[in-house]
Amino acid sequence: MTRALPAFRRFVAGVGTLSLRPFDLTEDVTTLHGWVTHPYARYWGLLTASVDDVYAEYLRIERSGHHCAFLGEHDGRPAFLMERYEPSYDAVGGTYDVAPGDIGMHVLVAPPVVPIAGFTGAVFETILDSLFSDPLVDRVVVEPDVRNVKVQALNERMGFRKHSVVDLPDKRAWLSFCTRDQYAEATRMNEAG
Repeated sequence: MTRALPAFRRFVAGVGTLSLRPFDLTEDVTTLHGWVTHPYARYWGLLTASVDDVYAEYLRIERSGHHCAFLGEHDGRPAFLMERYEPSYDAVGGTYDVAPGDIGMHVLVAPPVVPIAGFTGAVFETILDSLFSDPLVDRVVVEPDVRNVKVQALNERMGFRKHSVVDLPDKRAWLSFCTRDQYAEATRMNEAG
């Protein structure tokens, strides 16, 4: 069963304060609807969803016991979404041998009001810092659509290693993994960079 993590916050020079808090269905669903129905979010699979559809999906996630959603904020304003899930309860868990300490992650960054250099990378680092702050997490699992080359490149920069192309109910995906050590090494290289 996925444990909801406490709120997480970090300051990133040149970017500002990034934080994560549990997704609030009442307060956040309209904001999220605006993001997931925007053309850039086509890989999220909700382009034609109504507000009620998005509410129903995140109510399902909230009630699942193995999947949690978090709203990310930039300087106190909504800016990204992170989902944390147990791979053994997800279709991806049928495509590889799930190990103790595996946790799945999805991320969606909102369209920027004003573009900030390095913002998406800082969001990914905030998310991975949050996930790896849980001592029970040893490896993060992602499964981006094979066509989503931008997120694949960002995953690689954060330390993810491609494992295999897998067929999931809603997409063909690159199953990729990032261990705690791979992330630490990628962070060192990015800082030296």
